[in-house]
Amino acid sequence: MPPSSSSSSSSSSFDFDLFVIGGGSGGVRAARMAGQRGARVALAECAALGGTCVNVGCIPKKLYSYAAGYAEAFEEAPGYGWTLPEAPRFDWGVLKANRAKEIARLNRVYQGLLDGAGVTLLQGWAQLVDGHTVEVDGRRHTAEHILVATGGMPVLPELPGAGLGVVSDAVFDLPAFPQRLVVVGAGYIACEFASIFRGLGAQVTQLVRRAHLLDAFDEDVREFLAREMGKAGIDLRMNTQAETITRDETTGRLSVSLARGQVLEADTVLFATGRRPNTEGMGLEAAGVKLDARGAVVVDGEYRSSVPSVFAVGDVCTRLQLTPVALAEAMVVVDGLFGDGRRRMDYDFVPTAVFTHPNVGTCGYTEAAARAKFGEVRIFATDFKPLRHTLSGREERTFMKLVVDAKSDRVVGLHMVGSEAGEIVQGFAVAMRAGATKAQFDTTIGIHPTAAEEFVTMREPTVG
Repeated sequence: MPPSSSSSSSSSSFDFDLFVIGGGSGGVRAARMAGQRGARVALAECAALGGTCVNVGCIPKKLYSYAAGYAEAFEEAPGYGWTLPEAPRFDWGVLKANRAKEIARLNRVYQGLLDGAGVTLLQGWAQLVDGHTVEVDGRRHTAEHILVATGGMPVLPELPGAGLGVVSDAVFDLPAFPQRLVVVGAGYIACEFASIFRGLGAQVTQLVRRAHLLDAFDEDVREFLAREMGKAGIDLRMNTQAETITRDETTGRLSVSLARGQVLEADTVLFATGRRPNTEGMGLEAAGVKLDARGAVVVDGEYRSSVPSVFAVGDVCTRLQLTPVALAEAMVVVDGLFGDGRRRMDYDFVPTAVFTHPNVGTCGYTEAAARAKFGEVRIFATDFKPLRHTLSGREERTFMKLVVDAKSDRVVGLHMVGSEAGEIVQGFAVAMRAGATKAQFDTTIGIHPTAAEEFVTMREPTVG
């Protein structure tokens, strides 16, 4: 992608050098970094700045996960000599209000970042007219380059009464705390909210249509997490689907009908059954932008769509759907348009975490994927009761696994289920990106006593 100067004569005939549609993580990053490089930038957003991650995703979800963690800490306290004066009481309204306050602060931070970079913010719904024109609430704006960064949206399944349930966007502000929650789904969002609401005191049933959780994760991780969630009191029902949902108009309670005549009673049903790219009603196809079967913008390695002046990053396109990935993709586009064009995105060894209780952290290949790619692999795995729980009374355990390419000795997969797994795996991801071998893991001194040290003390392969 050749660099393009914002002061070139080709761009002076347009209102802007870059027009960004979508004020989420990827869109704001692209807009402000392009603005800091001297480009004339506009950004259109019809909702609060920050997108899904800030408003109804990663940030509020992690705050609620912290809230659920306090319940676990209260339960563990007597084992460490603490006597609580009374049974802890949870106030759903206080949590919601404090979360809303923090999200509003972050919205203002995003506004400040755009203002500081000289970005023109247009509040309203944006539609693509052609490869160089965007219409926002009836007014047209031209740009040399357009970036679509509108993210994704949760979808409801097609079953009778699905509209009586809620999706993840709505679950943070439920009017009343659900004492009985049914979660439908098996991915990140389903597992995280099942853990959160169980920790906060709800009776949680999770319906999983297949035989396992977390489709793309390592098989051992999936099985171990399911056991730990079950021990925490979540009623996991594998190979089970909801068939209909009805509401009792007198009590307001929901009934979820399953196969073979089974019925679950619930205050709330959360559908976490997938997300779709947010491209509907944007005029993309009419402007010549190719979409795939899911409605995602099809892009090349430089995030350019079928219309050369239109780019797409983040959950709206066909790549990996994670907030930090969207940020990195945005920087590739900005560097290509207003820099030296050397920046590239590498999707190998992208770490990720699932904020269940306990957490999941993972980087690199699953065992199955590693065997398919590398052939012979060696597996090192362990599970143990963490030191913390020797006195806490909890039965929670921790699982760790390394997948090693036998030919090169490189660690190509690292997986953990346990407290602070995300924090631990982030550091190891740096080593894996640098090509660390199992021999280098073995010669690294562990920090004792920690759970993380187990990654550098596993010596005997369990398989391989």
